[in-house]
Amino acid sequence: MNYHITHRTLYEYAAPVSVSHHVARLAPRVTPAQACENFSLSIFPEPALRKERTDYFGNQLCFFAIQEIHSRLEIITRSRVAVSPRPPAPDESPAPWESVAGIFRDPVSPEVVEPYQFVFDSPQIRASPALADYARESFTPETPLLAGARDLTRRIFTDFKFDPQATTVATPLEEVWAKRRGVCQDFAHLGIACLRSLGLPASYVSGYLRTRPPEGKPRLVGVDASHAWFRVFCPGPGWVDFDPTNNVRPAGEHVIVAYGRDYGDVSPVAGILTGGGEHAVKVSVDVAEI
Repeated sequence: MNYHITHRTLYEYAAPVSVSHHVARLAPRVTPAQACENFSLSIFPEPALRKERTDYFGNQLCFFAIQEIHSRLEIITRSRVAVSPRPPAPDESPAPWESVAGIFRDPVSPEVVEPYQFVFDSPQIRASPALADYARESFTPETPLLAGARDLTRRIFTDFKFDPQATTVATPLEEVWAKRRGVCQDFAHLGIACLRSLGLPASYVSGYLRTRPPEGKPRLVGVDASHAWFRVFCPGPGWVDFDPTNNVRPAGEHVIVAYGRDYGDVSPVAGILTGGGEHAVKVSVDVAEI
């Protein structure tokens, strides 16, 4: 599948901003199943300084500073991405989940040091006995790892309600757990927390999802959104993705932008500024098949 993706972010400030520094993580990743054929990032006002680099997780970053007085900041990216259907990983992993968790207890083999770092708590995700108990309903004794992850994905989809009004990017996972509602970011965090509570490595994935209009309705431009899901490490297949918001395994309609421990590692735009007062943010995303 080939997609043209347009992502617009607009900040409007109640008072003038004299200087601001930002980092953007908006460039689609290059993976064995995904090629970023073209990418552009436009910023208004024009930054005085702009640098690009790759972060620890391999995500492409753009650092920029605006050193003139401004009352709005607009960031527009345009990407052309080719996504190949990913070969389905079998539900039967090479070993029961308990054996996989055992691989990530000290001492750890050098071959699994990279996924080992995703076993631990991160700033926005903390393991807990309650989450371990919830996860064990899917990971009964001797359950194959990927079969357990697939069932956990289904249960989050069933037990938690998608509600854009229930949470913000700052809502703690404990509140999501108590309310039983949230958005894709919350459900990705929940899946990761459940897996880590069992000693399994899991990481956060940010990106885009092609959405389809209701039958008989026209496709609307700009109403798509950023999306999030999680992945779990399985010896043999490697990292395998799961989308609990839609109860699917990501395939040809998911576009990967960034990997991290949690949302804090992959937020599309972050920064600090002087002035501004209250501000409003408007985000428009369009994922068009070409």
